[in-house]
Amino acid sequence: MCSFQYPSILFVGHFAKDMIIKDKKEHDPTLGGSVSFGSLSLNTYSPDINIGIISIIGKKNFDDSLLDKVKNRNIDLTGVKWVDANNTNFVLDYHDHSRTLTLKSKSPDLDFRDVPNEYIKNPPEIIILAPLCYEISYEYVSLILKKFPEAFIGIDLQGFIRKIDDDGLVSYVQDKAIIRNMRKIIDLVGERLILKGSEIEMKLLAGGSEDLDEVMAHFDDFNLKGLYIMTLGEAGSMLIKHGEELLYIPAFASRGVIDETGAGDVYFAIFLHEYINSDMSWGSVQKAACLASSAASFLVEAIGTAGFETKEEVLKRVKSKNYI
Repeated sequence: MCSFQYPSILFVGHFAKDMIIKDKKEHDPTLGGSVSFGSLSLNTYSPDINIGIISIIGKKNFDDSLLDKVKNRNIDLTGVKWVDANNTNFVLDYHDHSRTLTLKSKSPDLDFRDVPNEYIKNPPEIIILAPLCYEISYEYVSLILKKFPEAFIGIDLQGFIRKIDDDGLVSYVQDKAIIRNMRKIIDLVGERLILKGSEIEMKLLAGGSEDLDEVMAHFDDFNLKGLYIMTLGEAGSMLIKHGEELLYIPAFASRGVIDETGAGDVYFAIFLHEYINSDMSWGSVQKAACLASSAASFLVEAIGTAGFETKEEVLKRVKSKNYI
């Protein structure tokens, strides 16, 4: 574990153990979870950033060696708690450009009492709430806002909005209770919100429209506060904030697509870092999104948490304008 440093960016959510199956070939377990992809990509992108993680790891079915990549970085793990339980464990089965995601086990939900006092006394600039399967409650978000009144709040939709059936199969279907809870969280966060979701997640949140422009217009027309990002894979991404012009950001061509897992997490982490270190004008938002899109294009070139790149390489790809 690295020596203690107060984080300027704090990731909150479960670590996962991911079993990836690609075209019926099973790979060795890898470290997964948005907190993993986000923190590691950001540390590679700019190693001087102080990063912290709040998580719970169930030691019954989690190999400690999976954390080696995180332990050897400038990433503080003071907020990571080990418990005598099963860890969040997913099987990701990729076939014919589609993915089946199955939850095999789940770590206990996060408890705000486990947040280190040092973090509260020396608050981060941004807190990224990135649950995998409902481990962050409305009440938890309420306490985050109360104890960190100046921090920007990044929200990754996936673990707030996905549906998990009794067999662990993950799907995205319209569930009124889930959407209502997410709406309450959005209203609670207000102006400090930067929210990111995939195409299917944002469509659900917007009420089911299939037209992408209509989906994004929803977050403008209803005067929702905050900044909204929809990632679209090879089609790039779209960003909107009330009163601003809708942004279309292209995706950058990769040298080859090996594993798409975590691309949205990388995009979000790089975007948020660039955003909070800019003048936050709409032009700066566009630049941050282009860098984020470029960074995500490197991630898919390798299995698991291996496809990260430095800001220098990310900038080179941006300047190349080699879009898909």
